[in-house]
Amino acid sequence: MSLSSQDLVEEEMPRNSSKEEFWDALQTRDPKYYSRFVYGVNSTKIYCRPTCASKKPSRIEAVSFFRTPTMAKECGYRACERCKPDDENVAPAQVQSIQKLCEFMIDNWQEKLTLETLGKQSGLSPFHLQRTFKKVTGVSPREYLEAVRLSRMKLSLKSGNSIRKSTYGGGYNTTGWLYFRPNEKLGMSPSKYKQGAEGIQIDYVIRDSPLGKLLVAATDKGVCLVNLSDSDEKLLAHLRSEFPKASLQSGSNNQENKYLAFSVEKIMEYLTNGTDLERSNLPLDLHATAFQQRVWRELRAIPYGRVRSYGEVAKLIGLPKATRAVANACASNPVPLVVPCHRVVPKSGGVGQYGLGVNRKKTLLEKEGVNLKDLNRS
Repeated sequence: MSLSSQDLVEEEMPRNSSKEEFWDALQTRDPKYYSRFVYGVNSTKIYCRPTCASKKPSRIEAVSFFRTPTMAKECGYRACERCKPDDENVAPAQVQSIQKLCEFMIDNWQEKLTLETLGKQSGLSPFHLQRTFKKVTGVSPREYLEAVRLSRMKLSLKSGNSIRKSTYGGGYNTTGWLYFRPNEKLGMSPSKYKQGAEGIQIDYVIRDSPLGKLLVAATDKGVCLVNLSDSDEKLLAHLRSEFPKASLQSGSNNQENKYLAFSVEKIMEYLTNGTDLERSNLPLDLHATAFQQRVWRELRAIPYGRVRSYGEVAKLIGLPKATRAVANACASNPVPLVVPCHRVVPKSGGVGQYGLGVNRKKTLLEKEGVNLKDLNRS
C-alpha cells in the first residue's frame, strides 16, 4: 500500500518535537534549526530551510515539515531557488562560521581556548561569538568544549588512569569542576565511574530471542545496556567488562526493578513481531558526552523502515563534516535496538559494520521492510 502525501508528512515529522516548535523556529529563522528540518509551502509546493530569507508563511496550516529535502521531494515539493536547501555549501554565513569553529575546537581541545582565542579564530568579538555560538548550536562555547574534553577524560578513566591524570589529560587544570553537579557530567561520581560503577546495582535478564541470546540490564533509573550474542557467557562477560564493580543481580531476584520487565517485554516484541520500539518510550540511563547524546537522539528519530548514511546524520546534527565522529558515536552505543544504530549505513553502499554482527543488522533491516538490494545499488 502506497502512502499518501499527508501520510508521509506525518510519518516524517521529527520525533520528540512538535509542529509548534518548528513553526516558532521558522518565524524567527532560528539558525540552530538549519539542518533539523525543511518546510514546504502547501500552496506553491516549494520547500525551504527554516533560515530562508523569503517571505514567511502567515499560518502554520499553510506549511508541512520534513526531516530532509528528500522527504519533501517524495511528497511532490520542489527546492527553493533562493535558499537552495539541497546544497549544504550555501548554509548561512554564521552557521558555516560556527561549524568551522567547532571543528577547530575538536582539533585543538588540549589548548587553552579562551573566548578571545576563539574570537580571533572566528573573526568575531568575544561577545558576538558567545551569542552566535549559542544561537547556532544551542550550547555555549564552554559547554561544547567541556563535552569534547569530557569524552577524552572518560576514555582515560575507563583505561584505569587516575582521576587527576585523566582530568589534566582532558585539558583541565583542576579536578574541582568534576564534583560540581557530577551527575550531569558522568551520570555517577568520577570515582564510581573509574571504579567500574562500584556500589551501583544493575539488574539484568537474559532471554532467548529470534536473533540469539538477548541481555537487557537496567539501573534504578532505566536501561543501561542491551546486547545480543550466541551464549550467556559472552553476554555476562561483556556486562562485567562495562560495569566491572557494579552489583549485578539476575533473573527472578530483580523483580523490584520497575523498568526491567517492561523493557525486556518491549524489546522481545520488536525482535519477534517487528513492533516499532521507539513508540514504547523505554526509560534509559546512559552515560554519554553531549555529542553522543545528540547523535543518539538523531538515531532515535530515524523512522522505522528507513535508513540514513553517517554523513546524513552528521548534517542533521548541524556538523556535516563530523561523519567519522558520528560513526564512533554509533559504535559506542550501549543500547542497540533501543537507539537504532542499525539504521545507519555507509553512503558507498551495503549495510556496513555493526557491533552485534552484520547478519543481525541485515535481519533487523529486512524485518523493518528495508530492501537490502537497494542499499547495495547505492
